[in-house]
Parts: sequence; C-alpha cells; structure tokens
Amino acid sequence: MLNLELSSFAKDLAGLKVALESGADSVYIGGQTFGMDTISNKFSKEELEEGIKFAHERNKKVYVTISLLPHNNDFVKLEEYLLKLNDIKVDGLILCEPGTLEIVRKVTPNMKVHMGIQANIYNYETARFYYDLGVKRVVIAKELALKDIIEIRKNAPLDLEIEAFVHGSMVMSYSGRRLLSNYMTSKDAGKYDEEKHYNLVEEKRPGQYCPIYEDEGGTIFYGARDLCMIEFIPELIKSGVTTLTIEGHLKSNEYTEEVIKIYRKAIDEFINNPDNWQFDKNWLEELKNIDHRDLTTGFYLEENIDYTK
Repeated sequence: MLNLELSSFAKDLAGLKVALESGADSVYIGGQTFGMDTISNKFSKEELEEGIKFAHERNKKVYVTISLLPHNNDFVKLEEYLLKLNDIKVDGLILCEPGTLEIVRKVTPNMKVHMGIQANIYNYETARFYYDLGVKRVVIAKELALKDIIEIRKNAPLDLEIEAFVHGSMVMSYSGRRLLSNYMTSKDAGKYDEEKHYNLVEEKRPGQYCPIYEDEGGTIFYGARDLCMIEFIPELIKSGVTTLTIEGHLKSNEYTEEVIKIYRKAIDEFINNPDNWQFDKNWLEELKNIDHRDLTTGFYLEENIDYTK
C-alpha cells in the first residue's frame, strides 16, 4: 500500500514552515517565474533552499509547481530553471502539460514528476498514459466523484500515486492571459510580476463572491464556495487517494495552519483506529469559523452537501 500524505500549498517561507509544523507531510509552492534569482514571486532561491533543508530535517517534502503554459521562447529559460531546481534538491515537480514534461525528461531525468490539476485527469487511461511517460503521481480533476476515483485506482498501475484536493478554493477556469487587466485597460497587459486579487459577484447572486487571481502566469477564477471533505476522510482514503491536498493560494498562513491541524487530527484518528473512526462535528464548526465562506463537498458525492453558516 502506498503511503498516505497530507499536502498543502505554501505561499512563502513562513507559510512553508507553518504548514510542515502544523502536520503537513509535504508542501507545494508556485513556481511560475523562470528567473535565475527567484523560484516564484514569494520565494528566492536561498529561501527555497532553507525551506527544503527545514523540510528534509523533518523527513518531509517540498514540491514545485510549474503551471505556466510555456511558449516556444520559454524553453531555454525553462531548462535553466529545471537545472536550478535539481541542484537545490526539490522533491518533485508538479506539471500541467506534456511539453514541459518532455523538457523535464531530457534535462532532469531523475526528477520525480507529478501531473497537476491543470492536466485534466478524468480517467484511468489518461493516468496510465502519463505513468508510461514516467510520471509518479497524478492529481485528479476536481469534477470527479468518489466512484470515479475508485475506478481509476482499480485500473491504474498499483504504484501510481493519486492525489486529490480535499479543502480550499475551487478553480472554475484558467487563462494564460491577464483577462481582467486586459479588459479594463483595453490592451494586452503582458506579463507582470505584480499579483492582483479581485472579487466577482453576479447581479442575481448577491453576497456570493468569486475570487479572481492574476499574476504573470495568467488569470484564475475561483468558485464562491470552498471545498470541504473533512466528514468523508475514510471514504477518500478507501477510494485509493494517496495524497490529500489543501488548496491555499488565496488564504493566509494562519488559515493554512488551522486547516492542516484539523485534517491531520481526522486523518490520524482514522489511521490509528479505522474501524471505530467517528466524525467530530467540532472539526466542521472550526473550519467554518476559520474563513467566512460557505463550504461544500463539490462533486465527490452523489448528492452535493453544502455546509452553509
């Protein structure tokens, strides 16, 4: 049986340390900047080296996400960037498209590779396809139900790790362009280092705010409710998921800390006593109080559960 892992996003070095100290087995960071002095907008090379040392001293892992969709003229910088990540001993890369995977296989062939959420893995044939290319873990699409995950696990190679998001913001759509900035300025905003946060609200849905995040990689639209699967930890683990992941791009480090602690407790209680595991309603109440957003089980169940305030 593959080891179970609790993973979380870390926006900066402080967030990395908080996440690992709170109970995460691994963290993933955004790595869209191909500069030689920075790993991402929030991590310098030196900070990531410190974070990796901090993680490895605790037998934990750090993954770097390369979610920028590269153009032809990005490949030289990408190759340099991969060599830099290899030198500082990141534990793996999370990729979103096959072109980047091909470059990784040539430049850093021994690097562990995951295919991320943007790879749109909806079925076991796609999972097997990437496995045959050397991918060790696939992040399954958030639109899948538990029964779909069971089917993927049943038909995918036994040593292929399956990762699923269990808590946090849910992406509705993504664009490689800065859509809002382009629209509001009536011109191409190009690539900027500056991050921008917006909230979209529809006239017919007052009070339901959809966060929008822009950086040099493009625009991400999030849903008005956050995913929450704390009540269904046993079902997730039994389905074959080997990594349970918390999404925290738009959240504070304090938010991440509290969410990790709750999921760590729920997971450990199931692992230590699976036959007598009981859902604690206090976990859900605590999660509701961390952030002022409604919670939902998303697409996982036959019938969606909305945990409204």
